Amino acid sequence: MGSLPASTSTDPPKGASQSPSEVTYHGNTYSIAREGAAEILDLKREADPKATKNKSQSVFYNPIQQYNRDLSVLAIKAFGDDLAAIRRARHERRIEKVAHDKQRGQKRKRPQAEGSKDAEEPVATRNKSDEGNVPINDAVGGVSAVERASTEHEAPLTEADGDAQGEQKWPWEVHDGTKAGDKTMKGHITDGVPTETGVGKGAYTHTAQPPIRILDALSATGLRALRYAKEIPMATTITANDLSSSATTSIKLNAEHNKLSDKINPTTGDAIEHMHRAAARAAGGAMHYHVIDLDPYGTAAPFLDAAVRAIVDGGLLCVTCTDAGVFASLGYLEKTYSQYGGLPLKGPHAHEGGLRLILQAIATSAARYGLAIEPLLSLSIDFYARVFVRIHHSPVQVKFLASKTMIVYNCDAGCGAWSIQHLARTREKKAKNGDTFYNFSPALAPSTNTHCEHCGFKTHQAGPMWGGPLHNSHFIQRILDMLPALDKSIYGTIPRIQGMLSVALNETLEDPLSSSAAEPGASSEASTGPIPPTNSATRARHPFFFLPSALSRILHCVSPSDAAIRGALIGLGYRTTRSHTKAGSICTDAPWSVIWEVMREWVRQMSPIKEGVLKNGMAGWAIMKKDRGSAKLMDAKNELRQALENDIITDVVGLKKEVEAALYRLSKPEEPSKEREDPRCDEDGGVELQSTNAAGAGEVGAVLNPEAEHREDGPRDKSLHPSKLKIVFDEKLGREPQRNRMVRYQLNPKPDWGPMNRARAECQLSMQYRKAERFMVVIGICAAIPGFLLGRG
Repeated sequence: MGSLPASTSTDPPKGASQSPSEVTYHGNTYSIAREGAAEILDLKREADPKATKNKSQSVFYNPIQQYNRDLSVLAIKAFGDDLAAIRRARHERRIEKVAHDKQRGQKRKRPQAEGSKDAEEPVATRNKSDEGNVPINDAVGGVSAVERASTEHEAPLTEADGDAQGEQKWPWEVHDGTKAGDKTMKGHITDGVPTETGVGKGAYTHTAQPPIRILDALSATGLRALRYAKEIPMATTITANDLSSSATTSIKLNAEHNKLSDKINPTTGDAIEHMHRAAARAAGGAMHYHVIDLDPYGTAAPFLDAAVRAIVDGGLLCVTCTDAGVFASLGYLEKTYSQYGGLPLKGPHAHEGGLRLILQAIATSAARYGLAIEPLLSLSIDFYARVFVRIHHSPVQVKFLASKTMIVYNCDAGCGAWSIQHLARTREKKAKNGDTFYNFSPALAPSTNTHCEHCGFKTHQAGPMWGGPLHNSHFIQRILDMLPALDKSIYGTIPRIQGMLSVALNETLEDPLSSSAAEPGASSEASTGPIPPTNSATRARHPFFFLPSALSRILHCVSPSDAAIRGALIGLGYRTTRSHTKAGSICTDAPWSVIWEVMREWVRQMSPIKEGVLKNGMAGWAIMKKDRGSAKLMDAKNELRQALENDIITDVVGLKKEVEAALYRLSKPEEPSKEREDPRCDEDGGVELQSTNAAGAGEVGAVLNPEAEHREDGPRDKSLHPSKLKIVFDEKLGREPQRNRMVRYQLNPKPDWGPMNRARAECQLSMQYRKAERFMVVIGICAAIPGFLLGRG
């Protein structure tokens, strides 16, 4: 594309150092919208007196989603740093191996060339008897985190080794278009798909950032591509694709205006076809994309199948879905199932359920090709969902998908409680030779009844959905470590990024990071090393959250403070945190029986219910019938009934004595027995050690009973009935530490809040179609009139 003609600009009236707000190209005047380090041009039009609240645009630009784009830039930066750390660690291990082999007098074998049939290591085959067993070393460890990360995230080698001194020259270790010795490596584009030609010779510098190829599949104005090219140093080739030719013209204009024509390649075509073509070319020798960004107007479900095939092994897939009315609502559950393969949830936790539906759709699309996903960051933001997923080529990890897929039984019409069930069970076993492996087996029959055990209302089914972790805490910490050094004039949403990611850091209720790493902006020990991958067998045993205010509405009582509820649960030995999807939320590993017992005790100690508020048939009525007074009264009745049936009471005097004894026991407060003094005892009799996380909240640590760690979720032991627990509402224990004014939950910044209208060109096109349809209808009626009149004559 040639250079643009000379342009004129209109400067602001004051401040000559400020950038111009308008620019003229080809006789057209464009207003400049600045975001980050990029600028996009919007054709300036005269004001329309009939314009609605949301003004139509010549190009689609939604400033509300700047948070989305800021976060995406930082996530890709963190991914690039991790990729460089993996390759650096791999290179260092190769040098150590060369030195070790040299000391032993052995020659190092050369790997196969790129065009050889044996370039890729064949997948090991197993006998039929071993199909259900996966060695634990293949799934989670046995090797160091760095070793495991580098082998799982790297594609097979495509370049022969250097000499025996260990000077390797890998294509990914030299910047595209930069000098490396006496040659350069330059990325070329064939049919919109990047290919590789030539590898520079020269010494490998392990500190260099690896080049990254990015696809902005639904680019619109190309703003994402512009920001990626300007703000990500390792981004060397960025393909900005759009189906609309007018959008592609806008991308070219914006790329030329930002002086990025050498980095950004605009293409016009269907995104699905483009990614399938990229996958086909990669099979023939060309290269995949390292990062694919899907940001459609609505759902990303139609693009997932092609995206997982067009990405490199260990690549990053960024997905946005703006159809929250589908994945987080029961209004269109038939459409939710057709797009995401599961049914949505109803309740305050519906948006987290939507995140898990999106992840399940990505996981099932990837599993068909032997690909496994690792969610690095999954967020529900405003009116949309944004997930960052790493894609691995690992048939072994795909086997864990069934055990990480869950069904949810939700009491949405009653008390709001839920129960989960995974489709398969994963058990860790030991072979005769001492090796540990995983065995897969079907799950038991439904673990719940058709009616809620707490309130008696009907339960409804949701899912199947993703039952694994939503985030990788180390990846989140890597982004948080970047924030102090960022320019606030470029990243205007830093306070919100810091607040939301700090909440998401400990959201999984798993073992937290070290206290130093948990502080936002603090440098962690692993900030320069590869990010440890998530255990493939890890699944969410305690997903979702509850709102104390919602539980108070069920009981018609005054809502307790979050600190009081957290303090009560922490005092009982349970872990607590909050969810990024909802303000006032509490995530905990306490079962619903304990949660409702805490609420009943709140009513008894702090907020008595007015008489007549709760009536028979209400969910709160059924829950309050199980309070401690009712339980003691039922025990006393049962004791008297047993005494009468066993002929212990023979006369009126004996009956009087038994009744007086029962009344005395009811009036005397019960002291907990020795086996119940420690509320941290788990259901299997093991004692959980309590520790303190970075937020100051007590957290449950290791389980002393080794069998309790791998047991299936089931009912609590009768000896540990919730009514026997000593509940103290300690607000000091449950109070969170003061943060530096972090924006955890953003309020709507303006009245017109949402995805906004489409670009004006698209609106005009659809309007022209509607006018043409009406014109054809009029012509048809006119043509039918003569025949109608002749028929009547």
